[in-house]
Amino acid sequence: MTNITIDPSVISIQEMYTYMTGAVAPRPVAFASTIDKKGNVNLSPFSFFNVFSANPPILIFSPLSRMRDNTSKHSLENVMEVPEVVINIVNYAMVEQMSLASTEYGKGVNEFEKAGFTASNAVKVKPPRVEESPVAFECKVLEVKKLGNEGGAGHLIICEVIYAHIDDSILDENNAIDPHKLDAVARLGGNWYSRASGASLFEIPKPVRNKGIGVDQLPVHVKESKVLTGNNLGRLANVDSMPNEAAILAFSKSETMQQYLENFKKSNDAWMHWQHTTAQQLLEQDKLEEAWLLLLQKV
Repeated sequence: MTNITIDPSVISIQEMYTYMTGAVAPRPVAFASTIDKKGNVNLSPFSFFNVFSANPPILIFSPLSRMRDNTSKHSLENVMEVPEVVINIVNYAMVEQMSLASTEYGKGVNEFEKAGFTASNAVKVKPPRVEESPVAFECKVLEVKKLGNEGGAGHLIICEVIYAHIDDSILDENNAIDPHKLDAVARLGGNWYSRASGASLFEIPKPVRNKGIGVDQLPVHVKESKVLTGNNLGRLANVDSMPNEAAILAFSKSETMQQYLENFKKSNDAWMHWQHTTAQQLLEQDKLEEAWLLLLQKV
């Protein structure tokens, strides 16, 4: 692998921005509705955004000053006048309208109307929420932290959630948000977005409570496998112990396993390739124990 090296001080701000937004992706979108002291509403998306605390519940998004002339976004100006914001979550059903709302309309132009969204009254803050959004967080702005003085500088808008709205149609049987039903979108670099649904969603078990054995403890032929990937090794190592001898023996005595052992006894290389390939397939089917038992068999 060949790397290029970059010194931010010797390339343009736009070039560095392009590299960063292309690499740090996907990023969730804060569709922020704000209001100025005259009552003018603004609605704009920001992908420099995430959740940073649960107690208190804190969200932070960051409008950049414009690179071309170092002027401020209307959202930033509004929260300086009225320190409140509703952060609406964007799903696939509204992504084109959200993109339209990112247009740099003039001061006082209502992006709710331009993008065709419904403005619903919030409960505890002045800016309205987007009725079409599956989740909306009403927030008070605790602090605005300026990160620089030149064009492209960020302004961290630190928000405390004081009220939330969640469409119950996106909840599962445990009242948790179902990512398939949420169908969220996220930003990448340039014109690219990603959709968090369908085959792009996958689960990884959290590390076991008693600490996984670690990749360093895997059998040598597993660690040095030419078939198993780093992800496969990580899944295998996320157990607190390997199967015991009794389980290994019982697995080897099955009629099917006996047949495979017999077929491969004259070729260790062929056996190992089949063993690792089949174990990989079992891991992809979430059959971790079976994968382990197979990998511990010997011809």
